[in-house]
Amino acid sequence: MAASIALGVAIWPQAREAYAELTARDDPATLADVKIGAVLRNNPKLIPDNIEAALAAGDADLAASFVALARERNVALDDGLITRVDDAVAEENSASHFAKRFAAGLVTGTADDVGSLTGTVAGDLFVFGDVRDVVRESKHLAMGEEADHLVLGLATAGLAVTAATYVSVGGMGPVRAGLTLVKDARKVGRVGEGLAAWAGRSAREVVDTPMLQQAVASGSVLRPGQTVDAIKAAFRVEKAGGLVRLAKDVGRVGEKAGTRGALDTLRVAEGPKDVARAARLAEAKGSQTRAILKILGRGALLLATGAFNLSMWLFSALVMLFGFLSSIKSATERATESWLRRRKARRLKAQLAAAASGDVALAGAAVQG
Repeated sequence: MAASIALGVAIWPQAREAYAELTARDDPATLADVKIGAVLRNNPKLIPDNIEAALAAGDADLAASFVALARERNVALDDGLITRVDDAVAEENSASHFAKRFAAGLVTGTADDVGSLTGTVAGDLFVFGDVRDVVRESKHLAMGEEADHLVLGLATAGLAVTAATYVSVGGMGPVRAGLTLVKDARKVGRVGEGLAAWAGRSAREVVDTPMLQQAVASGSVLRPGQTVDAIKAAFRVEKAGGLVRLAKDVGRVGEKAGTRGALDTLRVAEGPKDVARAARLAEAKGSQTRAILKILGRGALLLATGAFNLSMWLFSALVMLFGFLSSIKSATERATESWLRRRKARRLKAQLAAAASGDVALAGAAVQG
């Protein structure tokens, strides 16, 4: 019984967390809460340390995300640290900084914050960015060079989605922004290997390469109006469902967690299901999403520890409970058996004493007679 109690106490914390993770495996927000709680219990200074690291790296958005997480988890922060974060966020959101990043995004087509994303989306909405990418990658194909089929497919899909965005008066905006984010993340190598492989296969399916090469051969980025129609003809709409859903989920993450939150998601995701779970996490956690992804990585989206390992902790706890109950049963049986033996012994002793007394009395009467 003592051994069962000692082992049960030792494994109870792991078993409790395993049960919580298993019950929350289909809810990314609840799963993240369970894991973050465990991490903060083991390292109370994790959030302040990460805020300092983010400020040192010039990432005010990530520092603000950790401040939001600290408030949610009731973690006390130094007032001076919060002031530094507020000042850094104000500087990053200033008009001059935004204008600089907008111009960089418009010209280079690379986004890593709100300003640069606004510029890249603006370029893609005016088809400049997508036509530029399609022409560049198609010419690589025509010359027998290595082309990025993912960027090519995303840019081609973007041209079709851009038309739908205009028709729906912005209704397809999140999808348009999502396509741009995935494309930009791919350019700078911030798409997870598994997700890049899946997206690459999907992109190959949505583009008729020979037709696209022919369209680009007679077109130019300087004549987008004459090139777009020919490029869109090479786009297989019926094959684009998976890619568009991915872009929509990325756009949802960007709306709730910001551009860098979406880029962080693309870096840790290994497939479209991970991105869909990240969208649910972002909708529940908002500005805390980046901090959660920074701490937990892909573990914020699914069980990082296998369900089998978690189940083993629960099984071990049940074994200890069974051992404890078995010990109680055994102890009760032995105590009852011992009590019964003692009772029988006392009864037998009393009977023997009574018999002995009777024998003595009978002998005395015989003598007197």
